[in-house]
This record gives sequence, C-alpha cells and structure tokens, in this order.
Amino acid sequence: MGSVQIVTTILAAAITAVAVWLAVRAVMKMTAVIRLGQPDPERFTDKGTRTTTMLAETAGHTRMLRWSVVGAAHWFVMVAFVVLSLLVLEAYFEVVSPNGGLPVIGHWTIFGLATEIIAVLGLVGILVLMAIRLRNRPTRPGGLSRFTGSTMWQGYFVEWVVLLVLIFGFLIRGFKVATDQFEYPVWATPLSHAIGNGLPAWEAGVSVAALIKIAISMTWLIVISLNVTMGVAWHRFLAFPNIFFKRNPGRAGSGLGALRPMMSQGKPLDFEEADPESDQFGVAQVEQFTWKGLLDFSTCTECGRCQSQCPAWNTGKPLSPKLLVLSLRDHAYAKAPYLLAGGGKDLTGEEKATAAQLAHMDVLALAEAEKPLIGGAEDGGIIDPDVLWSCTTCGACVEQCPVDIEHVDHIVDMRRYQVLIESSFPSEAGVMLRNLENKGNPWGAPPNTREDWTKGLDFEVPRVGEVEDFEYLFWVGCAGAFEDRAKKTTRAVATLLNEAGVKFAILGEGETCTGDPARRIGNEFVFQMLAQQNVETLNEAFDGREKNKRKIVATCPHCFNTLGNEYGQLGGEFEVVHHTQLLAHLVSTGKLTPVQPVDGGVTYHDPCYLGRHNRVFAPPREVLDSSIEGGITEMPRNSERSFCCGAGGARMWMEEKIGKRINVDRVEEAMATGAKTIAVGCPFCSTMLNDGVNGKGAGEQVEVVDVASVLLRSVKPADAAGAKETAPAGS
Repeated sequence: MGSVQIVTTILAAAITAVAVWLAVRAVMKMTAVIRLGQPDPERFTDKGTRTTTMLAETAGHTRMLRWSVVGAAHWFVMVAFVVLSLLVLEAYFEVVSPNGGLPVIGHWTIFGLATEIIAVLGLVGILVLMAIRLRNRPTRPGGLSRFTGSTMWQGYFVEWVVLLVLIFGFLIRGFKVATDQFEYPVWATPLSHAIGNGLPAWEAGVSVAALIKIAISMTWLIVISLNVTMGVAWHRFLAFPNIFFKRNPGRAGSGLGALRPMMSQGKPLDFEEADPESDQFGVAQVEQFTWKGLLDFSTCTECGRCQSQCPAWNTGKPLSPKLLVLSLRDHAYAKAPYLLAGGGKDLTGEEKATAAQLAHMDVLALAEAEKPLIGGAEDGGIIDPDVLWSCTTCGACVEQCPVDIEHVDHIVDMRRYQVLIESSFPSEAGVMLRNLENKGNPWGAPPNTREDWTKGLDFEVPRVGEVEDFEYLFWVGCAGAFEDRAKKTTRAVATLLNEAGVKFAILGEGETCTGDPARRIGNEFVFQMLAQQNVETLNEAFDGREKNKRKIVATCPHCFNTLGNEYGQLGGEFEVVHHTQLLAHLVSTGKLTPVQPVDGGVTYHDPCYLGRHNRVFAPPREVLDSSIEGGITEMPRNSERSFCCGAGGARMWMEEKIGKRINVDRVEEAMATGAKTIAVGCPFCSTMLNDGVNGKGAGEQVEVVDVASVLLRSVKPADAAGAKETAPAGS
C-alpha cells in the first residue's frame, strides 16, 4: 500500500464513519416520529398481495411508467442507484489498492458488461431528469409548474450527486484501463475503454477517483441525514414500506373509492357509544393521524404529480395536495421533540406533560406545538381553512402519486374534526346538512315527491314490496328523483331497461340519500345515520337473497360508490353497477339495438367517482360508440386523468369564490374539441357542466347530456325527440 492509498483509505473510513453514524441517528428519529401516529392494524393484512404489489410498483415501475419518458428515465436511475451501489462498495477496495475489486463477482465479464450498460443508461436517465426539472422550474416564464413549492436545491443536489457518482465510476475504470489493470474486455465495457484511452497512466488515479466517489456518496448520506424531511432523497428508502402498507394493495386505485371509517385507537368509531372526551373524532393534532399518515408525509418526493393534476390548484385555489402534505410533514418533525419528550394534548385539550417536563423542552418545538392544525395566517395555522375546503375529493392526487400517498383520507379526517367538534365549515354547506337530517336529501325536497319522475311514462315502474320478481333494484338517488335534468336521465334509464326486458323495481319513498355529501364534507354522524337506515331498507328488500343476487343499478356515481364500496362497512353487501355498465351489457348482448346514430360530434367527460375512484372507463364509451357516428372525440384530460367538474367532496353545495370556476375550465376543454354534445355519466357533472356551458353563453350550441339519453335517442328516436337536457340560459 503506497502513501496515496494510506491517505485515501483513512479519509474514506473517516467520512464513512461520520455518514453512517448520522444516518443511523436519522433513521431512529424518523422511526420515532412515525411511531407517534395512531394505530392502524389493517395495514398488516394480506402480506402476500402487499409484497407482490410493492415489487410491481418499485421494480416494475408500474405507476411511474405511465409518464413514458419520465418514467423510463426514473427507472434507469433507480436501477443504477441499486445495482451500482455495488460499485460504491468496490470503491472501498480501490482506495486501498489500484487493482482492487469486489471479491468473487468483481472479475466476471458479465458483471462488467451489466454495470457498464446500467451506468450508461443511468447517465442518460439522470440527464433527462435534470433537463425536465430545469424545463419545469417554477421560475420559468408562463404556466404552472408541478415543482412550485418544492425545495428545489434538494432536487438539484440529489441529481448532481447521481451524475457525479456515475462520472467518477467511469473515471475509476478509465484509470484502470490507462494503467493496464482493467479486467474487462473492450466489447463488454466500450465506454470505459474509450475514457481510459484519453487518460494518463496515473496509477494513483484509481484510488483518488475512488475516494472522491466515496466522498460524494457519503456527503449525500450526511446531507440527507441532517435533513430528515428531505423527501426527494429519503423516498428511495421509504417508498418501499409506504407502498407495502397502502390501504388496498390488491385494488387498482388504492386509496380511492371508499373512505376510511372514522377511527379511534385503531378501531372504527361506534357513534352509539363514542365520547369526544375519550374517543378521537377526526384529526385535530398532527399526532392524531395514523402512523401510516406520518409515513405518507415523510415519503413525499415533492415531484408535484398530484399538484399538476389537482383541479383546485389548476384553477387558482390555495390547495396543492403536495404543499398540504409538506406542511404536515414539516409540522410533524418540528413538533416531534415536544411529543417525544412527553408533551401533547389529550382529547379534552389538557396538557399531558408536567411543568417540570415543559421547562426543559425545546422552545421551538413548544412554539410549534401551540400552532393550530387548521387556521388562517393570523392564527399561525398549519393548514388554511380555504385549503381544506377547496378539495373536491376527486382523487387525482392519489391516482398520480408514484409512492401511494393517500391525500383524500387525510383531508377528510381533518374535515371531520372541524365539522363534528368545531362546527367550523362553509356556511352554505350547513343548509345541505340540515336538509339531509330533516328531509333525507340535500335539496330539501319533500320526500313524498321522490316518485314524481315516473309520471307520464308509458309503462308501470314497479315498487319493491309490490313485486318480488326483480333482477335489479334501481337506485334512483336524490338528484335522479328531484333535479330536473337528472330526472330525464332517470326516465331514460327506466325506459331502456323496460325496452330490454330487464326486471327492475324502485324503493320510491323508501329511498333516502346515501350520505355521500355528508361523509365527504366530514359529517360522519349524518352519514352513519342515513347509511344505517338505507342498509336496513336494502337488506329488507333483498331478504333471503345471496350477495350475487342482491343487484343494484345506480345512475349517480356517488351513490354507486357509496352503496358498493362503503355500505359494506355497515353490513350492507350488494352487487352494484353503474347504469352505463348495465346499458353496455344490454347493447353487447343484443337486448338494446341502436337504430339511428346520433351525429354532431360527441366528447365524453369521465366523472371522478365513476372513472378514477371505481375504474369504470370503457362501458360509457362502448355505449356512446354504439350510438354515435364517427366515434368519441376525447378531451386531452380523460380516463384516469380526467379533470373534475368541481362538484365532488360536497363542493356541489359550496360557493366557489376563489380563482377560476372548475366547471368553466372543464367546459372550455370540452368545447375546444369541437363536439356539439358533451356526454356525462353523473348528475353532478351534468349540473356543473350545464352551468359552465351557460356561463360561456353557449347553451344554444353545445348540449350536455347523459350517456343514457344519447343511447335512448339512438334506440328509440321518436320517444327521445326533443329530450334535451341543457338547462335554459341563466339557470
């Protein structure tokens, strides 16, 4: 060992020791913070599916590859990081001896070939990612950047570290080539040989380059260890457990569909026995999130995919799912010293720590602990109320997140506390909640008018109880029963089912709101009240039937989602289909035959709760393709990336006062296709897009119509003539 190697060995050992010590300390701190969260035992079920899903999403990059170039580049960089860690290990042998290498595999030609290819692809990948970050930098002129609010120096730092490690890896090999100490042939490592041909025969260069490579790698480890909230780096490790512990590992769209029930101490809250002084009602303090929530916050990569798809962010609202998560993350780690030292408030608001404990606590952590979780700037709140109430629960953030953060669950948990304990929510939503409690529907319409939509039909609509022999229970929903445009859809569906010979029945006045708007706004109590009533009614209607014969068809995706995904939490197990699914089946089996194609051009708007939340993309398009000439003209944002209409999350009953109206943004996109008909599959979407069309003064040129009505016009042109669904201008 020469003098150069002695120095490089000592320096490599020293910086590695410091880095490892700091990393261990950082991991212990992060683990302690995450463990502050509430229990969540359901995350440990079905480990086989969880493992398979985690491997598919990480090794297979199944979510990232949806973005083609970015996904491919990221995959190459990830593989380079994992595999070429072996070459960082090899550098420790090379600082000791210029001809050092990994034991056993270090001399295999196949190893040299594989690492050469991976290093080249990693270089290309990181350069692509660096170019994309620069092209989308927040300071660039014009346009919204998904990196707005991200800690940009951290992203640049990580990317430059990867680039430099790869470069010095080739320099090490190059110096070995230049000094005739390289073990791999030219055909296996052409780039290394090309670099070596341009380098001097400096034997110590191998050890010096290896030391620099180690120093760069350990500097990266030191920096991230001193910045435990550096998600852009820590996600390389945290993504694996975060994906493994996702809510529904076997379901496409995990974290979407059903909301988690209100939990207290890891168990669903029983409202009949719950006590606000001993049971947790929603989330009022950051430590009241589950440990998985705190892991979510820690894992955020700050990539901004959620932000780029969020309808609120894209229309000038203060909500960014990314910034919300980052705010909660930073608050959790800033407050952690206080919590870990025994501080915290109990459910009555009393301090748990003694005066002696408080006297020795970190003053900055104490100050952080005094900040309200929800509050305006004047209150020092972590999350502004306008941020909380801007969410439409459309699920675009959850859909886009590459590491499976469950934004919607966290937002609704915070809403639950605000509504149930603080009674703090937008005033106009209070009318909706009172209507649900008093009249069983959000519009406050008289319950005895629920069957008025049946008047004038040329066939009898059977009621449950009057007939026993029915295949489907037709869940009409509040909009379908009371809202004029939606009633036309209800009549169209009933007419088509009758035409196809499908035996169905309705509940009539026995039906009440599913509770979706109450649950999404955070009023779990009203949801439970309505849901339990409906479950009892439905179980009675299906008495004696097996689950696969307890069939419900619904025209509202919100009812469809609640009945099919959430009522199971309350003992209601049903087979629920959306009307577009049933109609597509009836067309494909020849029970409904379109005879006169509808012309004029049609575009289709995917409802969030039908498409993204429940993965129903094809059936509505199949119905439309069978009924129109020339096929659908798709909007740029469609299917799982569809843009929200603005009505979800109970926003239907809250005034949109900030930024551009979401429905107007969507209508502009639809009108840009040149289509004269905007087809929808949701009564909320119909209302919002109709209002948007009328707001643009295009009510005479563009029609918003349900998929069922389009099909009816094609199947029974005479019956459907004049059945326009566009509301009069100014409605």
